[in-house]
Amino acid sequence: MSDAPAVPNRLRSLAPGERPQERMEKHGVDSLSDTELLAMLLRSGTRGHDVLTLAAGLLAHAGSLGRLVTWKEADFRRHKGIGKVKAMQLVVVMTVIARVLKEERNAVPAPLLDTAALVFAHLAPLARGLAVEKVWAVCLNRKNRLLRLVEISSGTVSSSLVHPREVFREAIREGASSVICAHNHPSGDPTPSAEDRVVTRRLREAAQAVEIELHDHVILGTPGVDPAGLGYFSFRAAGLL
Repeated sequence: MSDAPAVPNRLRSLAPGERPQERMEKHGVDSLSDTELLAMLLRSGTRGHDVLTLAAGLLAHAGSLGRLVTWKEADFRRHKGIGKVKAMQLVVVMTVIARVLKEERNAVPAPLLDTAALVFAHLAPLARGLAVEKVWAVCLNRKNRLLRLVEISSGTVSSSLVHPREVFREAIREGASSVICAHNHPSGDPTPSAEDRVVTRRLREAAQAVEIELHDHVILGTPGVDPAGLGYFSFRAAGLL
C-alpha cells in the first residue's frame, strides 16, 4: 500500500518577498487577504498543514472572517490542525473583536463642535480658573464632530503660545478635515489682542498651505468679564477669518 501524496506546502511555495509577513512589512496590513490575515494570527501550522492552508480551511468552514467571531473553542478544535492552545488564542482574539464591535454599536456620538458657542461650552471646564494661557487644537471630522482635543502649549499669563506648525501637525496626525484653534485669556476678557490677530492670520495661511480648513479661532474667557457677555470671542463670527 503506497503512502498518500504529500499535501503541498503553500507557504514554502511562495517567494520570500510574497509571504504574508514580508508583504505586510513592505505594503502594510491592508495588502493582506483574509486568509493571510488569519494566517498571521495563527503564526504557524502543523505537520502536514502549513499555516496558509490551515487558515484557508478555517475560512472555508466558517464562510467568512465575520462568521469566525461567533465561533467557540469547540468550533475551532473540530478543525484538523487546531489544538487547545491555538483554539483558546483564537477565541480570545474573536472575543476582543466582538466586544469592540459592541462598543461601537453602543457608542455615544462624538461631540458636535460646529459653532464657537459649542466649543466654549466644551472647553470652559478646562479653561476655568487657569492662571496661564493654554492653546488647544480641536480636530474635527467632515461632520464637524470631535476627533481629538490636543493641548498644544501652555505659557505665562502675559504671552500666547499659538504655533501654527504644532496646531496643524496634530490635525494632520488625526486625519482631521478641519481644525479649531482655541486658547484662553486668564483675565476672563476674551477680546483679541494685536498678537491674537497676527496669530490668526498665520493660522489661516498655514491652513491654506496644508489644505485643512481653519474652522475658527476661539478665545475663551468668562461671561461676567466679557464686554459682549458671551464669555468667548470667535474670529469667524467677527468676520476675521
